[in-house]
Amino acid sequence: MQAGDPVGLATRGGASATPVVRARGLRKVYGSRVAVAGLDLDVPEGAVYGLLGPNGAGKTTVIKMLLGLSLPTAGSVTLFGRPNSDPHARARVGFLPEHFRFHEWLTAVEFLDFHAQLYGIRGAERRERVTTALDRVGLTHRAESRLGTFSKGMLQRIGLAQALLNAPRLLVLDEPTSGLDPVGRREIRDLILALREEGVTVLLNSHILSEVERVCDGVAILDLGQLAWQGSPTGIGEGRIEVTAQIAGGPPELLDLLRRLAPDIMRDADQLSFTAPDADTVAEVAAAIIASGARLYRLEPKQPSLEDLFVRLVKGRDV
Repeated sequence: MQAGDPVGLATRGGASATPVVRARGLRKVYGSRVAVAGLDLDVPEGAVYGLLGPNGAGKTTVIKMLLGLSLPTAGSVTLFGRPNSDPHARARVGFLPEHFRFHEWLTAVEFLDFHAQLYGIRGAERRERVTTALDRVGLTHRAESRLGTFSKGMLQRIGLAQALLNAPRLLVLDEPTSGLDPVGRREIRDLILALREEGVTVLLNSHILSEVERVCDGVAILDLGQLAWQGSPTGIGEGRIEVTAQIAGGPPELLDLLRRLAPDIMRDADQLSFTAPDADTVAEVAAAIIASGARLYRLEPKQPSLEDLFVRLVKGRDV
């Protein structure tokens, strides 16, 4: 397993060092198939944490086990320091599954009122929670519309409103932006960031890596039921800058000279490629190329992205 260190996540905003979600040795076996194999996972309080992986990696299975919707074959899960079977812990969780079953004959208000009753919210407080939830997801103007008339994006937002009714301290979202257009994705992203500012912990499963990179403080990448990498998206490129360059000419010993600065440098005709630990090394390579008498036409440094890491780790499986 490769690991990163999401520095400072556990103390965001003065939060407790005790993880909101902690899994140890989590394992799930269906017959002869191992869906999840010995997963350890910590989700810090007040963080937005992304759970990534190709289809079949075990992400949804992990979420179901974390929430107590599926029993693990082995291992343990705590929420807020309590067993995930504890009603007091589960009452602080909001959940939007990937495939939500909507009651299409109900209006938005009726739908949310029904779910608020399931949460045990009563009277005037229930009406206030429903109104607030509609406002937060931008659906106040469709309060009396039947869900059967909603677009997919609007259904996703009303599903999110349902998950916010109990004012959760942990919000678990399974593919919340699936099928949404760019405007819809931005609205969900802005809401997630606003919730983080309020101290809500968000566990997010998504295939849209650019969205995860924008909102997540920490990321865990699953592959074949195992943890392949975990850390902070901002730390992916630390210590590794990928560089391509276009040159012309230069002495025969140029490559040997440049390898003193960048040991992995390769040349294919007029194209150079190498990695560097920092920007100073990139500048030194450029200066050495020019000093050798070669012409330097182009030099492009690139910090690896979450997508680059993801593709490399899962080896192109179902990406």
